[in-house]
Amino acid sequence: MDENNIPTYTVGQLALRNGQDKDDIWVAYQGKIYDVTASRLWRSGQHYEHWAGQDLTPELEDAPHNENVFDKFKVVGLLKKYL
Repeated sequence: MDENNIPTYTVGQLALRNGQDKDDIWVAYQGKIYDVTASRLWRSGQHYEHWAGQDLTPELEDAPHNENVFDKFKVVGLLKKYL
């Protein structure tokens, strides 16, 4: 992935893609922002006790899966707090 050609977003911009205010549903993990809109598990912006529009990096530790779960989603941006 050429990170020079990927747009960057702030935490506030990511928060707008929470499945409530816009059509897009995004989550971040380790500085990358993933589009999870098409996932039935993220409908309405919630996946179990996790909410879209947030950085899920610290929460993955408690998940029943590993980081490979993000491999099936498109990276749409980079989270500015990691740059």
